[in-house]
Amino acid sequence: MYHSVGDRSDDPYRITVTPDRLDAQLGWLRRRGLRGVPVGELLAARARGGGGDLVGLTFDDGYADFVEHALPCLRRHGCGATLFVLPGRLGGVNSWDPLGPRKPLLTADGIRRAAAEGVEIGSHGLTHVDLTTADDTTLTAETAESRALLSELAGAPVTGFCYPYGTVDARAADAVRAAGYTYACAIDPGPLTGPYALPRVHVGQNDTPVRLLLKTRLHRLRRRAAAGV
Repeated sequence: MYHSVGDRSDDPYRITVTPDRLDAQLGWLRRRGLRGVPVGELLAARARGGGGDLVGLTFDDGYADFVEHALPCLRRHGCGATLFVLPGRLGGVNSWDPLGPRKPLLTADGIRRAAAEGVEIGSHGLTHVDLTTADDTTLTAETAESRALLSELAGAPVTGFCYPYGTVDARAADAVRAAGYTYACAIDPGPLTGPYALPRVHVGQNDTPVRLLLKTRLHRLRRRAAAGV
């Protein structure tokens, strides 16, 4: 689970990795015989009984620096990824982070460019709200309306969803399923772990090869409840 790739001189939420660090982390994966792919591709491979050499890479929030910094690095290492974006904030900023800094989000053209490069486009909701506290109208807009907008924008059905803040409950997962998604990503969903609440590991600037190895082992333990995904 990545977010922003760029300047991290002001990074109170530790959501940013530098391009050099991302390059090193992807290089570490490749040296271990692993390849980063979109989550949809990973799930399809696992459904066929394979995928042991694949790692799902996700980038949340749809920061504009994805196209400038992350995309060239992914291409250089022969990796793919899923980019979770906010169609209700195209060309906006991450105003949901009270401490800042304000980071520009992708425009419609930026999302199309990423899709044209083979990046899987997924929904991060419409405007980045906690679905576990949303009323019914907001829940529908954040799930179903965001999927319709993104499917039109990307020119292909959007099948993946990512819960803002990683928060999920049974009601939110049911809404995502009803909206037509085939999978959804969380962070540490506990007993809800499954196709509509996939656990992920946060990767940050301080994640060296040793830390990455420990995190992969921890993730295997956390996802045991998600048999078959």
